[in-house]
Amino acid sequence: MSLTDVMTSISTQPVNIKAVSIGKLRRMVGLTLEAVGLNVALGARCRIESESGNSVIAEVVGFDDTVTYLMPIESIGALQAGARVIPMTFDDVVPVGDSLLGRVVNGAGEPLDGKGSLGCKNTIPFKGTAINPLQRQPITHHLDVGIRSINALLTVGAGQRMGLFAGSGVGKSVLMGMMTRFTEADIVVVGLIGERGREVKEFIDHILGEEGMRRAVVVASPADDAPLMRLRASLLATRYAEHFRDQGQKVLLLMDSLTRFAQAQREIALAIGEPPATKGYPPSVFAKIPQLVERAGNDATGKGSITAFYTVLTEGDDLQDPVADSARAILDGHIVLSRSIAEEGIYPAVDIESSISRAMPNIVSEQHLQMAQKFKARYSRYNQSRDLIAVGAYAAGSDIETDIAVATMPKMRDFVKQGLHKPVNSLEANKQLELLTNDAEALLVNQSLPQKVNQ
Repeated sequence: MSLTDVMTSISTQPVNIKAVSIGKLRRMVGLTLEAVGLNVALGARCRIESESGNSVIAEVVGFDDTVTYLMPIESIGALQAGARVIPMTFDDVVPVGDSLLGRVVNGAGEPLDGKGSLGCKNTIPFKGTAINPLQRQPITHHLDVGIRSINALLTVGAGQRMGLFAGSGVGKSVLMGMMTRFTEADIVVVGLIGERGREVKEFIDHILGEEGMRRAVVVASPADDAPLMRLRASLLATRYAEHFRDQGQKVLLLMDSLTRFAQAQREIALAIGEPPATKGYPPSVFAKIPQLVERAGNDATGKGSITAFYTVLTEGDDLQDPVADSARAILDGHIVLSRSIAEEGIYPAVDIESSISRAMPNIVSEQHLQMAQKFKARYSRYNQSRDLIAVGAYAAGSDIETDIAVATMPKMRDFVKQGLHKPVNSLEANKQLELLTNDAEALLVNQSLPQKVNQ
């Protein structure tokens, strides 16, 4: 049910004054509204009405003795001290159905694309039921995302939760768009949280495109939305993904970004007086992140799955940022996009050395795992000797493995690089990795033979 529907239903249904305690707006500081005379629970909705006729819907986010703290869900109108605060009764439900595909909605579930009503006939509660961790099916099958470097070197399993760590302008949105178009998943749910309004339209029109939108639903809450709306958009995108998973579908959930979700919670927590902890983030932020990401994964039947990618902004390319550090600890792996690799013109700019998929050993063959490990080892060996090679201080023949890494580096770069409109499925990626490994092994044999003869 959208905010518009809620306001309409409230305006047409008289409030029972005897049953509901109407409060009074006492104070407003920033986005925090303080009311007295209310007797409502945490998370309840209230409508604040001023004598001038302006009204705002707000949510209860905290209380202190007789004072109730509220935060607006939408932009604040011309409110004034003494405005009436009226508790609202409504069913917090989400309209769902196949008609969601190809649509763009905001955090309240209202269409943003100008295509009219969503046309959903069914609804589900906004708050989903968590799956018992002992009943959740394990990750046993890979999910093809159409990206060669990920499919071959950082294989992702259906139901896995991955972090996409990147600074600004390194290509995370482009990589997300490629996965949306190329993945073998049945349904794609995209959450654009806290992005600039211009970037939302560009992502939908130029990166997702018509092909990507056919099987996708986009939940967008730009940076100028109220923090509660940004939080709700993140939860709504996850709820949509849960619905399609419960229908037995393989869902790819892309959320950009987890950092903006954390910042929205920080705004709310600091506004109601929660003390800051790590670099200004209150403790509640680090409690909310696992509550969000733990909802992704496989269902209890083994038929449906949510494979989730959460982008994490690393400001100044700092991977020790509190949100990044917390996300890395609870996710099933992370993919790091490197600015230095992007500056070399390699896209997607995946840092093979710093990235890992924790589920990969359980979903690929032993041969595949060994080939990926050899690739990463040679890639790392080259980077360790890169400065010496650049200044001519490295003498060829002094180390066989380094010689092989130098000889195969052009092919390894080409392997990581991929065109924006050229998908590479898992089968083709594995074949190319095998060819690259065989070429390296042949070079290793040829390099070793002369040394044995000399001995």
